[in-house]
This record gives sequence, C-alpha cells and structure tokens, in this order.
Amino acid sequence: MQRLQNPGIVRTVSLRLLRGGGGGGGTTIMDSLRAPSCDVFINHRGIDTKKTFAGLLFQYLSSQGVSCFLDSKNMKPGDRLFENIDGGIRGCKVGVAILSPRYCESAYCLHELALMMEMNKRVVPVFYDVKPSQLRAMVTRRAYSREDLRRYNTAIDKVRNIVGLTFDSSQQDWSELLREASIAVMKKLVEVEDEAQALKASYIRSPL
Repeated sequence: MQRLQNPGIVRTVSLRLLRGGGGGGGTTIMDSLRAPSCDVFINHRGIDTKKTFAGLLFQYLSSQGVSCFLDSKNMKPGDRLFENIDGGIRGCKVGVAILSPRYCESAYCLHELALMMEMNKRVVPVFYDVKPSQLRAMVTRRAYSREDLRRYNTAIDKVRNIVGLTFDSSQQDWSELLREASIAVMKKLVEVEDEAQALKASYIRSPL
C-alpha cells in the first residue's frame, strides 16, 4: 500500500494527536475542549464496502496514528449497538461517509449520517459507485416514521452539498481513492485541531 504524498499533513496531524489535541465540531466550547473518543468515524454500508474501501481506509489511517471507529473493528459481542455507535459519532473529530448503492437501504447508515449532520461534524463524503442525485431514503419494507424519513433525507440533502470524492470501481484505481480520501481526512483533522486550539485560547482569555 502506497504512502501519502503529502507527508507535511501527516506529520502535522500526528504531532497534534500525540499532544492530545481538542475535539471536533461540537456545539459548545466545552464540547470542543473535551477529549474525543476517536479521531475519525467511518460511516459505511457493510455489504458494499466493509471488505474493500472502508477496511482499507481504517487500516491506513490507523497506521498513521489516527484513531478510527469502524464497527467491525471497535465493537465486540455483547456491546450495545446504538450506544457505542452514537458515542463514537459524538466523540469523533471527523466523519467519513462512504455512500454506496445500497447505503440508503440501511436505517443504521442513515441514522449515523443524520447524527453526524445534527452534531455539525466535519464530514468527508465518498460517493462510491453512486451519484449524489441517486441518494434518497425511501419507504421500504422497513417501517420508518415520518420523523425518521425527515431526518434521513435532510442529512442526505446536506451531504450532497458537500464537496466529496467520487469513485467508479469498474474504472478507477483503488490506491488513488485511498490516497485522496486519506489526504482529505488529514486536512479536516488539521482544521478541527486549529479550531479547537482557537476556542481553547479564547475560553482561557475570557473573564469568568
């Protein structure tokens, strides 16, 4: 597996992670000052990407010292599903949403995406074998409430308006996608760290 061609970004992020930098785009100053439970939360549809891109991204970022949450890697038998996943999202700095052909069939995927958007997390979308216009939460055999459908489709509308990466697995190179996604994640981590340091400095300077 090739290494990133932007070593400066990797060094910057790695040094800051070792120093225990602050959290990601939470809603309050104190939320931003709390230590995150992970750096990156990987949101994906397992049947489409767990054994391919999602797993590779987890392995590569982990090798660079980035703490990642991937359900198959971070959870063990007996863990409470929503409690652990929601905690990973709330505590992460950056989210990666791997949007694939069967993504919108999963209530779990859509809930994770909605929570990331509601928490104002920085998200890197990867449109994997799917066009943004094809994404829509539909009423299927699974009974979604009206509120669930509203949440899910609001989140999809938001992620469609974020500049992301597009990938056609029948024509494009895996290593190039991994390189581009890793660089995008590293840049977002730097942004989050810079914002957290600015918030911390502002909070320290503010009178009680």
